Amino acid sequence: MMKATIRTLALAAAVGLAGCSALTSAPPSLYVLQPKTTYDTDLPMVNYQLVVSVPDAPQSLDSARIALARSPTTIDYFANSAWTDRAPVMVQELLVQSFENTHKIVSVGRDTSGLRADYVLLTDLRDFEARYYEGTDKPPQVRVRLAAKLIKMPEREIIGGLDAVKVSDAERNDITSIVNAFGEATGNAMKAIVQWTLRTAPPTSQVPGKL
Repeated sequence: MMKATIRTLALAAAVGLAGCSALTSAPPSLYVLQPKTTYDTDLPMVNYQLVVSVPDAPQSLDSARIALARSPTTIDYFANSAWTDRAPVMVQELLVQSFENTHKIVSVGRDTSGLRADYVLLTDLRDFEARYYEGTDKPPQVRVRLAAKLIKMPEREIIGGLDAVKVSDAERNDITSIVNAFGEATGNAMKAIVQWTLRTAPPTSQVPGKL
């Protein structure tokens, strides 16, 4: 199944998930992306606590299905393939782990972690799809767009914003290559947002009750 061509996958996706279920009872192959681990060496050490919210996303991307687009106005999904969680939830976890991997921040967690936030990172997942604008006979280009806002708490003051847009060309027309392209584009978006956040919020901000 992982060796299936995109032409076959796209054809199956076009008939919808119900049609795919009728053809096979096998569960979809699940895919997961990895957090970013490499950063610039001059990142500042910060002493605040950061909460990362679940990214807002359009309904078409708020799914565990792996999205593809044949044109700017259409969205479909690969058959028999899925992420391990809804895309926004997966991206939230990747952001948290990517911040942790810097070893430059006191504490970072999800918005459900109960962490008392000094800053909150809000994001919009605006693009997260493989684009076949030149036809399904060619490998797609994966586009990831994350728009971020950094909020200082408890004032809820917007410190700044960043629109991280990253693309990666899949090497081949198979789902493994496409997932790898998702990984590269997503990792580069993670790096941009993590580094921007650490450099934007004051690295030595004093928080009431802290030394």
